[in-house]
Amino acid sequence: MDETYALLMQGAVILLGLCLAVCLFRAFRGPKTADRVVAVNMAGTVTVLIILFLALLTREGFLLDVAMIYALLSFLAVMLLCRILIGVHRERYGKGAGRDG
Repeated sequence: MDETYALLMQGAVILLGLCLAVCLFRAFRGPKTADRVVAVNMAGTVTVLIILFLALLTREGFLLDVAMIYALLSFLAVMLLCRILIGVHRERYGKGAGRDG
C-alpha cells in the first residue's frame, strides 16, 4: 500500500510541476499586469504545495518548515510587488488617483 501512495504522490508532484510551468508562462506572457501578479502568486502557492508533497513523500519534517517560510516570503513578495505597481499607477495617472478625498 505504501508503494501506491508513493506513486500517487509522485504523480501529484509531476502534475503540480506542469501547473507551475503554466503559471510561469502566464507570468511572462500575461496581457495585463494584474494577470502577471496573480500568476506569480499562484506559482508561489504551487511551489509550496510541491514542497509539502515532497515532505510527505520523503518523510522529512524540516521541509514543512521550509514550506512555511517559503509561503511567508511569497506572500511578502506579492504584497511588495502590488505596492510597487500601485505607486507606478499613481505616478502615471496622477498623485490623487485611487484616493478618496
